Amino acid sequence: MNRLPSEMSSKIFEEQFVPLKDKLYRYALRILRDSPEAEDVVQDILVKVWKKRDLWHTWDNKEAMCMTMTRNLSIDRSRRKSRQTTDLPEHYDEPSPDANPGEITEANDTMALIQKIMDDLPQKQREVIHLREIDGYTYQEISELLSISMSQVKINVHRARLFMKERITKAYGDGFR
Repeated sequence: MNRLPSEMSSKIFEEQFVPLKDKLYRYALRILRDSPEAEDVVQDILVKVWKKRDLWHTWDNKEAMCMTMTRNLSIDRSRRKSRQTTDLPEHYDEPSPDANPGEITEANDTMALIQKIMDDLPQKQREVIHLREIDGYTYQEISELLSISMSQVKINVHRARLFMKERITKAYGDGFR
């Protein structure tokens, strides 16, 4: 067993795992669609990671490990509770404070439409498009995180983008910016 001194473990945890909490939260939120539940998942994951500190040296990619753990726990909780949709938390993506009321209303309506369209995507496409477009993962990273082939990642991204483009065009016509 490769046991690190407690203070060294704390330092590694603070430097390498704690900074991931926002990314883990966004990922859990996309799956669960429930802010308090997503917060609970992140807290549970960080506790699990801490308890597995003797295994950290075996993890090639600590972020990928955390994302995989978050995905699995979120899916388990989602299946248990069979949730449908919940709004994103307040202040998730607000328009500029300098925007006029018309721009603010338009931005809020657009965000609500995009959220609704993403919620309507099949689970796998929703996960893949979230990881790609919101969290900025590469196709290779998504493939490893979700344990699917690179071609499946590309197919799911392509189908999700087509679906979203079609629905946005239907809602706004060709005038969508």
